Amino acid sequence: MGIPEFLLLGLIGLSLGFFVSSGAAALMIGLGIIPRYAGISRTADYVQWYENVCMLGIFLGNLACLYDGRLLLGTAGLALYGLFAGIFLGSWIIALGEVVNVYAITMRRLGIVKGIQYLILSMAAGKILGSLLYFYMGW
Repeated sequence: MGIPEFLLLGLIGLSLGFFVSSGAAALMIGLGIIPRYAGISRTADYVQWYENVCMLGIFLGNLACLYDGRLLLGTAGLALYGLFAGIFLGSWIIALGEVVNVYAITMRRLGIVKGIQYLILSMAAGKILGSLLYFYMGW
């Protein structure tokens, strides 16, 4: 009498896909990628449409990662995908590069002038240690 298991699992998976895509879109908005593009292109009226398309792209990317299949798009489709993937990745790199400026501003405001190199090295060492632990444990 209850809901079939495959339907329930499909609904849960779909819901979680929406959650992940919403979170990624929120991160992109928080980093300022979408509002910056809207400001540069003078299309601020379409920001909500940009956010929805971003969420759809992330959701479809999640589906593509889950299901192993082939997209028969040909050379032109591959070139178009490469263009959009490059724009997406470049946007993330630029946005994250701007976020790094937060460290310099924070250091200056807190008055930290000595030992900055050790702070940066400790952050890098923590990242390396975390990555090694991740791969060693097989998570």
